[in-house]
Amino acid sequence: MLRTEGDSEAVAAAEEILLGRCGSDWLVKEVVLFWKRTLKRLELASRSVVALIEPGSCFAGTLLELALAADRSYMLDGEDPDRPGVAPAAVLLTAMNFGPLPRGSALTRLQTRFLGRDDRVEALRGRAGKPIEAAEAGELGLVTSTPDEIDWEDEVRLVLEERASYSPDALTGMEANLRFGGPETLETKIFGRLTAWQNWIFQRPNAAGEKGALRAYGTGARGQFDKRRV
Repeated sequence: MLRTEGDSEAVAAAEEILLGRCGSDWLVKEVVLFWKRTLKRLELASRSVVALIEPGSCFAGTLLELALAADRSYMLDGEDPDRPGVAPAAVLLTAMNFGPLPRGSALTRLQTRFLGRDDRVEALRGRAGKPIEAAEAGELGLVTSTPDEIDWEDEVRLVLEERASYSPDALTGMEANLRFGGPETLETKIFGRLTAWQNWIFQRPNAAGEKGALRAYGTGARGQFDKRRV
């Protein structure tokens, strides 16, 4: 689960400095490249990734990329009853979301999310710098779901329990493939296809072991999964 906490405006101000000096300052350039590599590494993790966007969070620009990289993102619509007085959750698009941090496919995460719908991406560019609260974020397709404070805890609990009930290898492999939508590149072939299917699925005990899913297929018996590793 990914969470952030802080001031979105401060994140955006820091990014203005980074983008303004990226072309002339070697250290600033390396900071941006390090973020690019870090986000790519997150997408290669053999784990389900869920972002929780709550009041007091700062999913803005670079940190919003964490939520866009996640397999699912949940945004609380309304105030947090445990934190009275804290402003409702909001996400903030910045210039960082429109080019400097591409994925292995060479597309941005927004372009991947709205694949083939460049008009949606351009419309979002017009919303950059303006906080977007839960209801609007849901309408724009920036998040997976926007439960209110009554349903929030149950929704989060159910998604985590649901995920834990599946084979840790097989579902993770499918998630990894979904992360690499768009044009195929050498990078996506190696990390999105080869690694996921050969290393995480077909050669693991949860699939090919004595009590794995492939051995049990067609017998009427359920595979027995080792939950301790993926």
